[in-house]
Amino acid sequence: MATIRQDDFIQSIADALQYISYYHPKDFIDAAHEAWEREESPAAKDALAQILINSRMCAEGRRPICQDTGIVTVILKIGMNVQWDAEMSVEDMVNEGVRRAYNLPDNKLRASILADPAGERKNTGDNTPAVIHMSLVPGDTVDVQVAAKGGGSEAKTKFAMLNPSDSIVDWVLEQVPKMGAGWCPPGILGIGIGGTADKAMLMAKEACMESIDIHELKARGPRNTAEELRLELFDKVNELGIGAQGLGGLTTVLDIKIRDYPTHAANKPVAMIPNCAATRHAHFVLDGSGVADLPAPKLEDWPQVAREGGGDVKRVNLDEVTTEEARSWKPGDTLLVSGTILTGRDAAHKRMTDMLSRGEELPVDLKGKFIYYVGPVDPVRDEPVGPAGPTTATRMDKFTDQMLAETGLMGMIGKAERGPEAVAAIRKHGAVYLIAVGGAAYLVSKAIRKARVVAFEDLGMEAIHEFEVEDMPVTVAVDSRGESVHEAGPREWQARIKGIPVTEA
Repeated sequence: MATIRQDDFIQSIADALQYISYYHPKDFIDAAHEAWEREESPAAKDALAQILINSRMCAEGRRPICQDTGIVTVILKIGMNVQWDAEMSVEDMVNEGVRRAYNLPDNKLRASILADPAGERKNTGDNTPAVIHMSLVPGDTVDVQVAAKGGGSEAKTKFAMLNPSDSIVDWVLEQVPKMGAGWCPPGILGIGIGGTADKAMLMAKEACMESIDIHELKARGPRNTAEELRLELFDKVNELGIGAQGLGGLTTVLDIKIRDYPTHAANKPVAMIPNCAATRHAHFVLDGSGVADLPAPKLEDWPQVAREGGGDVKRVNLDEVTTEEARSWKPGDTLLVSGTILTGRDAAHKRMTDMLSRGEELPVDLKGKFIYYVGPVDPVRDEPVGPAGPTTATRMDKFTDQMLAETGLMGMIGKAERGPEAVAAIRKHGAVYLIAVGGAAYLVSKAIRKARVVAFEDLGMEAIHEFEVEDMPVTVAVDSRGESVHEAGPREWQARIKGIPVTEA
């Protein structure tokens, strides 16, 4: 009979969360590297290179892979013979582990969890509470799975109660394009089939934590219906041509993982949850012998990947750029931007547009500026700012027309596509939208030379910062005419994959 001590359990949770903040699983590194080697789309290949370079930098520097350090999910299988040497409840111990991990001074992680989600939405300050699932099983150990799930990928979760005769393949192929690029492909699609709605969702989340093994499955062949479905969906989703970061390319998913459970004769519940390029999960077992052992991977596990800089890269000084110059940029152009940018995301945009609607003056001058959709990690040691990759731009779409019309803003930087409302506003005002690579937050932060909060300090990570950047890599996603690389890229690569002659739209 094992006795699990309170502090061993808490410290194991904390250690695991720190570990996954900067170490990708080796299966992800191998799969992403294989995708990079075979990728033929220059834009997607560069995005994959940035993801792999960022991953190695994070492993070396022990800093977060992504600025969104996630909402914590913990799945516990507690042996019925386990004894606890503890005064706290299991839930309280998990949350104390989260608190300890996210406030570690040497690698402080971003607190993203908001209480009163339908009302005040106030940050809890320590990323608690976690989402915890517990079950009692035979045995005398505690099996623990820990994940930190980014909000961008979680937002793309899909669920349907299909009719028994409906095709799961057809439903998935209908949903994946609707997910856009906000989930930061390439990654894993976790699918849960059967049970009830809540059971299907939990299975999809658990599937996201499994190791990537699709190539091994292809080599040995499927043994059941779920494995047949995995293989069919893996090929057909990649044939959509969405590609890394939605730029168009050969690899959209690195694996499809499926779990199923018996269900009612009248139902076919199907849940799909994507796991992004910042795949973060760990598994360990506590047997009463102490804190979990989480061996550091070898740096040799990371490939040496170099970005292939082309002669068409444009260097741009954002403090001097003219409207005419910005309007000359085309979708897919690679820019290295320097100068001053301001940051702002959901809460800041809501506050600014409310102020504009009341006729109040904003605390920052946005005329001729670029705004970067980001909520950075706090800096440590001599960093000007912590990891600072882009957040999903579509959440700012409803603010875009007012911001462009009333502030003189020249452009925006984020990740993923813009919706029709924002594209129309960009075209109307002759603005531009640029993207940085989601999942390369530490790499992006190295281009930020200075950072300071200039407004809305009470919003924490959502405050408005002023960044001074040097050679920050971005891609033109929507030009001043409203042409989008997220439409043209996948359209071109879907045609290429299917052997259809590519024609201009």
